[in-house]
Amino acid sequence: MTIETKGYRPNVGIALFNAQGLVLIGRTESSGPEIVEPDHDWQMPQGGIDGTEDIVAAARREVWEETNARSLDLLGTTDDWWHYDFPPYDGPPHKLTPFRGQRQRWVAFRFTGDDSEIDVAHPAGGQPQEFFSWRWERLERTPDLVVSYKRTVYRSVAEVFRPFAAA
Repeated sequence: MTIETKGYRPNVGIALFNAQGLVLIGRTESSGPEIVEPDHDWQMPQGGIDGTEDIVAAARREVWEETNARSLDLLGTTDDWWHYDFPPYDGPPHKLTPFRGQRQRWVAFRFTGDDSEIDVAHPAGGQPQEFFSWRWERLERTPDLVVSYKRTVYRSVAEVFRPFAAA
């Protein structure tokens, strides 16, 4: 199957804002076709949508699986699907290799818990570790921190969710 005939994997991205209007980003490593570029190894939580799973339910599950955070108030969602293509990949088979990239809807939450609730080193639900460190960052800076093939989506997220960045 060529990249031209592959489809996009349904995915949800999450902008998790703290009380100061900063978003949670995590440092990640390459996984299959999601190649991490040097000095661009930060991203917001994201993950696949299971079957007919609701976007907000998928977002809550992904945040919990990747960060252990559960203290979340819904702020908003994107109506449109945005997509990105994976860079060329010739490594071993991976759960993402059947896809040309991912199509995403995004969800914004306000984190209402204490930072001690966030634990990326011990993912919930027996999931593999996605992030190897985390921090709070200004939303408008995230496109410069993420891999190049996700930047267009991150610029759209920063524009649409800008009102939630105000503390």
